[in-house]
Amino acid sequence: MPEIKACLFDLDGVIVDTAVYHYRAWKRLANELGFDFTEEENEKLKGISRVRSLELILSWGGVQKSEAEQEELAGRKNRWYVEMISRMKPEEVLPGAKEFLEAVKGAGLKTALGSASKNSGLILERTGLKPLFDAIVDGNTVTASKPDPQVFLKGAEALGVEPAACVVFEDALAGVEAAKAGGMKVVGIGSPRVLKEADLVVRGLYELRPEQLYDL
Repeated sequence: MPEIKACLFDLDGVIVDTAVYHYRAWKRLANELGFDFTEEENEKLKGISRVRSLELILSWGGVQKSEAEQEELAGRKNRWYVEMISRMKPEEVLPGAKEFLEAVKGAGLKTALGSASKNSGLILERTGLKPLFDAIVDGNTVTASKPDPQVFLKGAEALGVEPAACVVFEDALAGVEAAKAGGMKVVGIGSPRVLKEADLVVRGLYELRPEQLYDL
C-alpha cells in the first residue's frame, strides 16, 4: 500500500452545506409554478443533477413543460442559487473543516476538491478556503457524475499523485462508491449505516487528525 500523499474533498456536506440554498431556490421555483416543495423532497435530490432534479420536482407537482421550458426553469433556479451563495461568508464553513485542511497542508499532504458543483470556485472564494486547495476539479471540468470515479481520478492526476496514495472525504454513498471505484481510500462524513463501504466514518472533519489517515 503506497503512503498517503493527497486528500481529495467533496464540497457539499463535507466542507460547506449549501443544501439550504438549493432548497430555497427550488422551493421558490415550485411556488411560482403553483405548488409547494418540501424539505423531505429536497433530501431526495442530493447528488442528483440539476436537470434530473427539475424533472422530479415537475413530476411531484404534476406539471408538464417542454424541453426548452425546462432549460429556462433550470437556468432561473441556478441564477437564484448563485445569487445566494455569492453572499456566503467564512463562518458558513462546516465545523473543523478549515482547521483540518490547514493541518493536512501542514503535514505536507496535497489537497484537491472533487465536486460536481459548477459553482465550487465561487463558494471557496466566498468562504476564504481557496488558498487551501492545490487543485479544483468540479462540474466545469468533468462529464461523468459519481459513482463514476472521473472527478477523483482527475483530482489525483492534477496533483500528480497515484490514486492508491489518495484519501477521499465524502458524505454521499455515490461519492464513496466513486472513490472506491478509483482505487482510493475513503473517509465517510455522516452515518456509518449509510456509508458502510468507507474505510472510516466520522460525523465531521472536526473529529479527524491527519495522522489517522496513515492507518486506513
